[in-house]
Amino acid sequence: MAEYKGIHGTKIQNYTSDPANPIIGQVWYNETSQTMKVQSVTTAGAWATGGSLNTARGDLAGAGVDNTSALAFGGEVPPQTDATESYDGTSWTEVNNLNTARRLLGGAGTQTSALAFGGFSSPPNAVRNETESWNGTAWTAVNNINTARTSMGRAGADNTSVLAFGGNIPGVGATVNTETWNGTSWTEVNNLNTARSGIRGSGTQTSTLGFGGKPTPSPVIAATESWNGTSWTEVNDLNTARQQMGAAGADNTSSLAFGGLTAIAQVANTEEWNGTSWTEQNDLNTARNELGAAGIATSALGFGGDAPPQTAATEEWTGAGAPLTKTITSS
Repeated sequence: MAEYKGIHGTKIQNYTSDPANPIIGQVWYNETSQTMKVQSVTTAGAWATGGSLNTARGDLAGAGVDNTSALAFGGEVPPQTDATESYDGTSWTEVNNLNTARRLLGGAGTQTSALAFGGFSSPPNAVRNETESWNGTAWTAVNNINTARTSMGRAGADNTSVLAFGGNIPGVGATVNTETWNGTSWTEVNNLNTARSGIRGSGTQTSTLGFGGKPTPSPVIAATESWNGTSWTEVNDLNTARQQMGAAGADNTSSLAFGGLTAIAQVANTEEWNGTSWTEQNDLNTARNELGAAGIATSALGFGGDAPPQTAATEEWTGAGAPLTKTITSS
């Protein structure tokens, strides 16, 4: 036989502060604020302002699992920087720098286990192939990526498992090259279908989504490709063609694309991928490209970028279906 609370909900209780872990549908009275509240979920995703970076910059890389835990590294101030900062959900803290200052680099992993690779520095005007591994405290130089390049797509769970794809080879142009990192060395694997720089991606080494970018010498594109650990397959396009955007996602079935550069200007557009198609969501507060990014489609972080000029602004994304405490008001 069903219990009363299973039919009618939980009993309303009084609290001096909101309960720590209320269940969806729970109603309570907050004696301190003298308000009735209910635990609900968000019906639409939205961006909120977070703590600003200590060093405003564009062309940077990022890593992290959600909007409360991220790492920002490298970028252009100008000139290029080796600065590394860690985010705790409220503010950024300066930590140990990269060994090689650079911009337009790739980055993937978590706040405590990340990989930095490729990029560009000037002077001397040089494309980089250096790879560095972050252990939560310091960066260590490891084996170089096979194809030195800038502005590539990247995805990966930690500093032992990363995918790098596309990008720009100065003097050559956009590339299709794809490489996997196993914690020791880079291995060339099957190429993208469409060569492009400024492509972005999210997911893991074996389940990645790559989207947007700019072929040489064509305009920016909306093309999206899905990686299954072996090969790339073309899937449905972004709604807005662009390059150099922010990207967050757990795998090739769930991703968030935000900001970027169209053929005309920086944009604030945000789109969510559900495994089949892209849907437009609420825009960033600040339009920008070449920003750092971290997280997944329901809990993402966007930081820095070219607005222009370079910005320190950080924004936190909370997707639809996230827990939300609402105050009940009388009409």
